[in-house]
Amino acid sequence: MSRRSCPAWFISAPASNHGKTTVTAALALWHRRQGRHVRVFKCGPDFIDPTILERASGHPVYQLDLWLAGADACRQLVYDAAQEADLILIEGVMGLFDGTPCSADLAQLLGVPVLAVVDVAGMAQTLGALACGLANYRPGLRVAGVLANGVASARHEEMLQQGLPAAIAWLGSLPRRQQFSLPERHLGLVPAAEVADLDTRLVAVADLLGATALVDLPPPCDFDRVTGASPAVTGTELRGVRIAVARDAAFSFAYPANLDVLRGMGAQLSFFSPLHDAALPVTDSVYLPGGYPELHLPALQENHAMRQSLRDHVAAGKTLYAECGGLLYLLDELTDKHGQSGRMTGILPGRASMSPRLQGLGYQALTWRDGVLRCHTFHHSLTVTPLPPVAHGERLFNTSEGERVWQQDGVTATYLHAYFGSAPLAAAALFTGSSRP
Repeated sequence: MSRRSCPAWFISAPASNHGKTTVTAALALWHRRQGRHVRVFKCGPDFIDPTILERASGHPVYQLDLWLAGADACRQLVYDAAQEADLILIEGVMGLFDGTPCSADLAQLLGVPVLAVVDVAGMAQTLGALACGLANYRPGLRVAGVLANGVASARHEEMLQQGLPAAIAWLGSLPRRQQFSLPERHLGLVPAAEVADLDTRLVAVADLLGATALVDLPPPCDFDRVTGASPAVTGTELRGVRIAVARDAAFSFAYPANLDVLRGMGAQLSFFSPLHDAALPVTDSVYLPGGYPELHLPALQENHAMRQSLRDHVAAGKTLYAECGGLLYLLDELTDKHGQSGRMTGILPGRASMSPRLQGLGYQALTWRDGVLRCHTFHHSLTVTPLPPVAHGERLFNTSEGERVWQQDGVTATYLHAYFGSAPLAAAALFTGSSRP
């Protein structure tokens, strides 16, 4: 078995909103500025945090999700990165032990030491008890050190260090400054392209991290090559099929691994903007991933030429696959959280409106004729359509009915975000017109 070694950190926390993304991005940027090749991964199905991590590291950020992709695929992705990287950083999801599977499961599988980022507002010596809990809750998991985020003063830092046991290293601190916080909205952080001063924020945090123990690379971890980590494909399933993928500020939730799967089956990918382009590129199929169409209603509504180009594509009998935000764009009308409405493409009958409450969250499996696609859902909108669903997702943790899937002519649309690598042949069928439940 082939093996590669590379220094690595797994950045986690006791819960969400402790600063994992800020620290991971700033740490990647600091080491990148030292001339190191840094590869960053994001644990879980998140689309948004990776945009910030990609900006900081200068490289595409892939998701490591034990349920969507499987253990072998996650191990192979990290092994591949270790071929070229000087440092690997993996940002966890939520708290270290939250979810099934959780960040700790991935850190333990990969053998990567955990760097715990802790927001210490309102805390002093109790940091030691919290760190002990993280370090000792699960045998075999290594919590190597703590970074205190939000330290108020030199005296505050002294008290924090007093409580920390000798077995857990103090790796430094960040001061309590509002400008270090990254802006958020209803689906999480604001994507990198929309944060005008993101680079300034990350440079400021990186400069501070450069004065901590994190300037030293962690010890190397050994990563093994995995045989048969991906489902077998011939490379010809989509040979010659041209797929146009929407990519702009309104539609950006596409896994890099999904695009790799399509290319690996022979597809020729091109990209277009429903916000700015007047027509589709020459294509056989269209992929409308999720995103934030509700934030761009006037531009989407006023781009009559693109809306007509998509309608002409479907009328010509060609295929189109849409996920979540892509689904909303296919409807007659979309209403944002302020009650403002915009006309969408009208390719599928129905309307959607944004809700202040979360309407869908969690893993679901979609059983298709060509395989079982593993998916997740995360949305705040409600869709009303007269179309009967052709299938439903199956929830991972309960038996209630999952997200609906609609098909009409060559269109397949759903709130589910599919991980194509979980069932490549089922994914291929979405773009060839042979997709059936």
